[in-house]
Formats: sequence, C-alpha cells, structure tokens
Amino acid sequence: MHGVHGRLNRAMELVEQSFNCPYCGAWITVLLDPSVPAQTYVEDCEVCCNPMEVTYAFDDGDITVFEAQSIEQ
Repeated sequence: MHGVHGRLNRAMELVEQSFNCPYCGAWITVLLDPSVPAQTYVEDCEVCCNPMEVTYAFDDGDITVFEAQSIEQ
C-alpha cells in the first residue's frame, strides 16, 4: 500500500490522496471520489507521464484501500 496521506476536501467532497509515483518516485496527489465505493483506473504521473493503475476503496467515507502500481509494458 503506497498511500500515506488522505484528507477530505469539503468544498468538492473529494478526498486528496498523496503518494510516490511507482516509476519516478515523485510525490504526487490525486483526488478520489468517496461516492464511488471502490474503483480501479489508469492515471498518468504528472511528473514523468508514465501510466499507473490506481485502486482504491472507501468504507463509510474513510479510505480502506489505496494502491498505485506501475503498468508493465
């Protein structure tokens, strides 16, 4: 599990999740929607542009799962 920081952004009702890119190690942030209980999607690193698979799950508004993994090509 790579997530080390998550907090609720009340204005947008999104959760900010910060983590290290599995490719370049840069500290990046994504916004997650707690109204979607679980999701897996592809997100490009904002620094090195490599695609990573992001998986998350919420339970009662709290992040219970967060992973960001490299996509092997």
